[in-house]
Order: sequence, then C-alpha cells, then structure tokens
Amino acid sequence: MPSTLPAATDILAEIEVKRSRFIAVLRRVDGATEAQDFLDEQRRRYPDARHHCWAYTTGDEPSERAERAGDDGEPGGTAGVPMLQVLRTRDLVDVAVVVTRYFGGVKLGAGGLVRAYSGAVAAVVDAAPLVGRERLELLTLEIGHGTAGRVEAELRGRGVAVVDTDYGAAVTLTLATRDPARLADAVAEITAGAGELVAAGARWVDV
Repeated sequence: MPSTLPAATDILAEIEVKRSRFIAVLRRVDGATEAQDFLDEQRRRYPDARHHCWAYTTGDEPSERAERAGDDGEPGGTAGVPMLQVLRTRDLVDVAVVVTRYFGGVKLGAGGLVRAYSGAVAAVVDAAPLVGRERLELLTLEIGHGTAGRVEAELRGRGVAVVDTDYGAAVTLTLATRDPARLADAVAEITAGAGELVAAGARWVDV
C-alpha cells in the first residue's frame, strides 16, 4: 500500500557529514506545480545555501505516476536520483522532498554525496507521520437535513470514511469503503432502513 503525508504537514530533519549540513524537508504535494512552488519556497528560506536538491513523486496509480529529481549543481546522479530512490523504496506518493546543503569545506566525493543525500531523505521520512493510501469504493447516501448530523457522526464513529458532504435540498454524503456490503448493513441500521446507497465509482483516499 502506498503512503503519503497528512495534508498541510511539513517534516524537517537535518544531518551533518564532514561539516556539511544537509537539511531535508518533506511535504505533501498535488502535482508538479506544487512541487516547484515548494522548491522555490525552500530556496527563499535558505538563500545562502549552495545547493537545493529535490525529488518528487505524484499519482496514486502506478500507470499515472510522475517522478522527477534535480541535482542543483551537485555532480550528476549524486543527489536527486538517490533522493527519489528513497521515496520509491518507501512507496511514497504525492510528496516532494528538498535537501538544502551548506558546504562545510570538505569534498565528499560521489559516493559520499549519494550517501549523504539519501541519508537525509531517509531521516526525514523516518520522522514523518505517514498515512496509507488505498483505492476504495465510493457510494453516496442522501438524507434529510434533520438527521444528517447524527447519521454522519454515527458513520464516522464506526470508522466509515466520509470523503464529502454536499448540502442541497437534501444532504448527500459520499462514503468510501473496501466492503460495500458491510457499509450497506451499517447504513440500514443507522437509518432504520431508510437510507439508500448509490455507487459512485472509486477514489484513492487516506486511510
């Protein structure tokens, strides 16, 4: 099962190798534009650093996965690709990582750079409160405004993922589940048989 970060969460970890500081920051992103914005933000945050190396992977479906990495002036293949490899090995999706390096005056060599950059990413991933991503069935449930709050609370109390709530003439809850039959039983019990589930496709959700 792939994993990601909770939304609006930045994780930071720092390592030191032969007096060079490697500051790794991991963030959840939704596509290349957010990844680039994150990189630009880190460059502004550490304007006096020599290198801001980066990697990101987005897209839950393997066939739709987008992966990119950059060395930002380090020797080719010594920073971005090793960083991306850590994200792949940990099966992370929809995340970007930037490792900022302050040069300590001692050259590390190609092998040392690979170990330092991959080690910084491993450290920040180890510190992250990761959540799983799973492709679940979606079903909608239309209920009256008078009972919507109670029904939603009881569903959540039973561990049902409520991924959307739409308020119109009635309230439509969009529910995600790996077991539609079990969900149907729960809805029947909570609504005294009045609730009707309608299939609405599937979606990757945090679990």
